[in-house]
Amino acid sequence: MNASASLAALTDRYWAFERIENGLSAFLAGDDTGEPILLRESANDYARRDQAAADFLDQLAAIPLAELEATEAATHILLERELRLIRDNYALGTHLRPSLLPVGPDFSTVFFANAVTLSDVAAAELYVERLAQFPAFLADVRYCLLMGHAQGVRYPRLVLEAAARNSVGIASIKAETSPWYAPFAKSPLAGTAKMETQAERAKALIADALLPALSAYADTIAGPLMEGARDTLSCGDMHYALMIRQFTSTDMSAQAIHDLGMAETTRIEADMAVLAKDAGFGADVSGYRRFLATDGQFIAADANKLRERVEILCKRIDAKIPAYFRRIPRITYGVDVAPAAMSANLPPAYAQPAPSGGNSPGIFWVNGLPEKCPTYILPAMAVHEAWPGHLMHIGMMAELEHLPAFRRNGAIKYTACIEGWALYCEQLGIELGVYTTPHEHFGRLEMEMWRACRLVVDTGIHAFNWSREQAIAFLSDRLSLSPETIAAEVDRYIALPGQALAYHIGGIRVRAMRGRAEAALGDAFDLRHFHEVFMSAGPATLPVLDHVIDAWIAEAA
Repeated sequence: MNASASLAALTDRYWAFERIENGLSAFLAGDDTGEPILLRESANDYARRDQAAADFLDQLAAIPLAELEATEAATHILLERELRLIRDNYALGTHLRPSLLPVGPDFSTVFFANAVTLSDVAAAELYVERLAQFPAFLADVRYCLLMGHAQGVRYPRLVLEAAARNSVGIASIKAETSPWYAPFAKSPLAGTAKMETQAERAKALIADALLPALSAYADTIAGPLMEGARDTLSCGDMHYALMIRQFTSTDMSAQAIHDLGMAETTRIEADMAVLAKDAGFGADVSGYRRFLATDGQFIAADANKLRERVEILCKRIDAKIPAYFRRIPRITYGVDVAPAAMSANLPPAYAQPAPSGGNSPGIFWVNGLPEKCPTYILPAMAVHEAWPGHLMHIGMMAELEHLPAFRRNGAIKYTACIEGWALYCEQLGIELGVYTTPHEHFGRLEMEMWRACRLVVDTGIHAFNWSREQAIAFLSDRLSLSPETIAAEVDRYIALPGQALAYHIGGIRVRAMRGRAEAALGDAFDLRHFHEVFMSAGPATLPVLDHVIDAWIAEAA
């Protein structure tokens, strides 16, 4: 075979491998294996994936990059990156120190349940079989945690305490009101005899097996892992360097990122001062922040009122989309409120993309605690999480048939691309006209400041030995978010090193791509075409996206 055909065959084999190893990803991609096991997290699973990645790399090395056209060359580069990250993570033993917050293994089971639609009895039977596998999955995670602990891995004490509280909260939910039982309540066949049989099986499994497994997982965190838990926060230089590379897709150093964050917070603070004056606070930016943080008008009366407000806002945004985008995805989305028991350790909002099969929508989840999601940040949140942000972007990716399956279904592996686009959409919201008051404009700047602060705080914690109190103080001086939200954010940066860096770094690069195109093309610049080119590139590293946009600029010029 020639290079092109060899690459296509290899990417097909890699996706076939991915479908089995990461069954949840295959399900979300609409390419479900039908296998009961969705989550494979044992030590043997990771060893098998490491060896497979080595074999795939040998096969990829035999395919000459120079003989591939542009899209294929990008596929070659991205496949090599994914395979090397599998090997690098295994070599460093990251599977023995999995993330526990803000989303841990327990949340993965909830995320799956939220995406399920039970349209027939066969789907319900498979869903129950999968529920039956979750206790074994949690046992595998516990084993890896204990293996890591035996080898000297120590989590920060505050991470373990928060993760245990979160898991206990999830495990305390009654089976019939749990998120794992919810697909039966939503099923169009709810109440029929055959569906009720499966619903009763599910309820028994949840009560007798899954909830006890969650309790055992929480006990492991609160018990054995707490022995020798550290009061220091840094994840260590080698681990942090890998996380920076993985999440930002750049070779930036911690120092360079920290310095960029300091410069960006200074720039944004100046923009905030202008808005504070417009809102009647003169030069008192801190006073304006206190007003936004404490005035009750910005807190919805309850979770349902908050959801209704977000639904109205999203529909208003949807009406503006065609003027700015030449293509939109076929799949739609809805708005829902996260359960209160899970909301304390969740961000103000998050996106759950639609499974690619097209039988259920994406979901824009809003925090179930209204005080964590003040109304003046809702427009920025909406364009970030829903359309034209995550739900639209990832929905488009699933339809990119010109890309191999591992690429169009790989959004989760390209945080800087996905989050960078969503931050770009927050600024695009100005052109869309979604910000209608000085408070909402300030909310957008608040969101941008939040992400810029992450560059400082994340690197401060993991590279420069900042304390939790120092990180909280830095954010409190620059954000109007509640003390509880700020504390939860700091705990997130401690628990998930490097992930928070991807947002602002990605946002800066996406805005720079548009800036280069506007400067080079002048009056010939077509914003709708720019958006199509960027989104059609699929999930990719920032260097690959730079190359795609620069090639388009050269062709258009």
